[in-house]
Amino acid sequence: MYAQRVPFIAVLLSIALSGCSLFSSEDANPDPAHNASNALDWAGSYRGVLPCADCEGIETVLVLNGDGSYAEHTKYLEENPILFSTEGQFIWNEAGNTVTLEGPEPARYFVGENHLVHLALDGSRVEGPLAESYVLTKVSESVTERRWKLVELNGRPVPALERDLYFTLHSDEGSVSGFGGCNNFMGSYTLDEATLRIRFEDLVSTLMACNTGMEVETSFHEVLRGVDNYSLSGDNLSLNRARMAPLARFEAVYLF
Repeated sequence: MYAQRVPFIAVLLSIALSGCSLFSSEDANPDPAHNASNALDWAGSYRGVLPCADCEGIETVLVLNGDGSYAEHTKYLEENPILFSTEGQFIWNEAGNTVTLEGPEPARYFVGENHLVHLALDGSRVEGPLAESYVLTKVSESVTERRWKLVELNGRPVPALERDLYFTLHSDEGSVSGFGGCNNFMGSYTLDEATLRIRFEDLVSTLMACNTGMEVETSFHEVLRGVDNYSLSGDNLSLNRARMAPLARFEAVYLF
C-alpha cells in the first residue's frame, strides 16, 4: 500500500510546480566547506503532514541518524489509517544539502535549519502557496512526552513479549506511566535536563499475575528505582547509574 501511494506525492508536486518558479537543491548552497551535512545539527527526528492525492494527508515522522541510517513512519489520514514503517540508508548529494532515502521508491529531502523539505524526483521544490505543505519540522530532543520502548535491560536484549515494555514522562504532571511486562505502572520523577539527571519515585503497579513477563518486569522496576542519570541521542535513550554501563536502553516509538 505504501509503495503504491508514494507516486501520488510526485504527481502533486508535478502539478504544483507548473507555473511556479523552481530552484534545484543542488544549487542551494554552493560552498562545499560549509553546507548542511557538515555545518548543521541535522541528525534527529522530523515530523509533518505531507500532501496526499486521495486522502487528507500523510502524517510522517522521519528519523535521520548520524551513521547514515534512517527510519520512516507514515500514516495515511483516511477512514481506516494504517501505520507503515521502513528503515534503510540515506546518502548526501555532492552539494551536501540534500539526502536521498535509498529504497524501491527513493525520496529526496532538502536539509535546512531544523527542517526538511520533501522534493520532487528531479530535486526541485515548490516556492508557491503549497511550499509549506512539504516541510517536516525537527522534533525537540527532550526526554519528556515521548514513549520509550525498552530494548535492552542490564546489558541483554529484552525478550519478545505480547506487548512492548515502555514508559512515558508527562511533563505537565511530573508523572511517569508505562507497562512493565505484565502490569501497568505509574509514579513520579524528578528531571534536570541541563545535567541529564533523573530519578523515579513512588512507583506503583497493578497486581496482575502473568505466565510470562514477570521476571523482566521485576528487573525493569529495579532498574528504574536505581538510575540517577540518562543519555539521549535522537530516538535513543539510556538510563544509567553513576558512571556504570547503561542499565537500560530505549527507542522512541511514534504512535501519532
